[in-house]
Amino acid sequence: MADIVVPEIERYAEAHTTPPTDALRALAQETVDSRGLRAGMMVGPLEGRFLEFLVFTVRPQVVLEIGTFTGYSSISMAAALPPGGRIITCDVDETAQADARKHAEAAGVAHLIDYRLGPAIETVAGLPGPFDLVFIDADKTNYLNYYEAVLPKLSPAGLLVADNTLWSGQVLEQSDTSPDTEAIRLFNDRVRNDDRVVCVQLTVRDGVTLVRKV
Repeated sequence: MADIVVPEIERYAEAHTTPPTDALRALAQETVDSRGLRAGMMVGPLEGRFLEFLVFTVRPQVVLEIGTFTGYSSISMAAALPPGGRIITCDVDETAQADARKHAEAAGVAHLIDYRLGPAIETVAGLPGPFDLVFIDADKTNYLNYYEAVLPKLSPAGLLVADNTLWSGQVLEQSDTSPDTEAIRLFNDRVRNDDRVVCVQLTVRDGVTLVRKV
């Protein structure tokens, strides 16, 4: 993943953010050791705290996560859930989700997380909602499909959070016509022009877009 923010600034921001728990450090190290370059799919300590703060602020009863991976984001969010709150997290990778569950148990939050294995579109179709917070961080070519599937089920005061919306800066490279890059551009344009919502795109890590209904 290319740097969106100047690396020195990124490191400074991370150094001046409350450090991750031992459980999250262990999760991150194991993910790096076992998955190599794919470890960049983790949200990491800076965005993990950011997601925790969003949950602390929104105080959701139901969080929907599309894209579990090894569990850094769901564990981070679970740490700030209000009483009675829960997270439903979806993924198609059985091995990654098993790792996520293991790390959630080590962090003491597994009882707050409902793991769903299978295509997220099918999972969302079977969930009644409403969702108070939705975090989308999965296959980019389906971002718009996920958006359209969850928006009708987003609570009136709910928040939708989409990760990787600057896509390592490739959104600016017009010569890049790869499916993932084109999908992120289309998602960004569609959300920006959707009169059902208000959005803000942030330069947190690889780009995070916040969306709420009007």
